[in-house]
Amino acid sequence: MGYLSKTTEIEFRVRYGETDQMGVVYHGNYAQYFEMGRTGWLREMGFSYRAMEESGVLLPVIKLSINYKKSARYDDLIKVKTTLVKLPSATIEFVYEIVNEKDEILTTGNSVLVFIDADRNRPTKCPKYILDKLQN
Repeated sequence: MGYLSKTTEIEFRVRYGETDQMGVVYHGNYAQYFEMGRTGWLREMGFSYRAMEESGVLLPVIKLSINYKKSARYDDLIKVKTTLVKLPSATIEFVYEIVNEKDEILTTGNSVLVFIDADRNRPTKCPKYILDKLQN
């Protein structure tokens, strides 16, 4: 089975500074929530952005899609569920679901990131150590 069907979850409270005057989470913050979920997924699998960057591999976002269903509000306890879509190649894709304490879906989305060789500033294949771990 490997890690392809593995979903990780992070949970946190919405901070005041993430909301507008109505106490609703500003729409741009959802990209940061997805990033928190993605880095949490990678960390739980034993990978880190920092280690990848230190080894000369960068991972910028090249596509981001967000679907807003309901508003998250100040002090809500929200959960970001993150799942890897398929085995990475030169890109890696995640899907996200953000839910509130009642398990109501607030937001869904996906992101595609590309592996970049920092020395050449060109796309490269997913590092072998990542593929090896995901296939086990």
